[in-house]
Amino acid sequence: MRGLRREFGGRAVIDGLDLTVAPGEFVALLGRSGCGKSTLLRVLAGIDLDVAGAVSVPRRRAVAFQEPRLLPWKRVWRNVALGLRGEDARGRVLAALDEVGLDHRVDAWPLTLSGGEAQRAALARALVREPDLLLLDEPCASLDALTRLRMQALIADLWERHAPAVVLVTHDVDEALALADRALVMSDGVISEDVAIHAARPRRPADPEILALRAHLLELLGVPTPAAS
Repeated sequence: MRGLRREFGGRAVIDGLDLTVAPGEFVALLGRSGCGKSTLLRVLAGIDLDVAGAVSVPRRRAVAFQEPRLLPWKRVWRNVALGLRGEDARGRVLAALDEVGLDHRVDAWPLTLSGGEAQRAALARALVREPDLLLLDEPCASLDALTRLRMQALIADLWERHAPAVVLVTHDVDEALALADRALVMSDGVISEDVAIHAARPRRPADPEILALRAHLLELLGVPTPAAS
């Protein structure tokens, strides 16, 4: 993205933003509510096209939202298969469901799934398209603490196996530090901070490097911490 601008009612939510994501790179996007993170993700997904500036994204891209957005009248495998073509479509769907641990829920109705299962089905629907760019809009936000940790571990595992570039929108600094190569802070319509995370995976929350980055990011986001004070 170069010089990206998106206005709503004459007010610029994104204002001259530049962003480069390398192939296979995992980027987490942080920022206060209303700073434009989800708008930026919709632009990358091709959902929002009313923008100025230059945007270049891979043709193969997929998005998973905070809400799983499963069609309740279609069984799980048919939700994952939406838009897929080819004789091997069902086989690819079954393989994707197996990868996210839902091989036993292939023929289930969406309303019978737990929150974590529904989110995993949405992730399978994104991954079955073999995207070069995977866009995640707070996929763990509505999950309980234990399920959130399991989902984060699953996302990390699937990223390592499939190696797409990932842009993750999140409010959770700990999630960004656990998963990403870079944490970007968005404010005033631009990327105001770009923080590289070099700690080895799997990341340990008690790692001094992670603790220092956590304090730094929270301070940037206006959240005081004992370390920052």
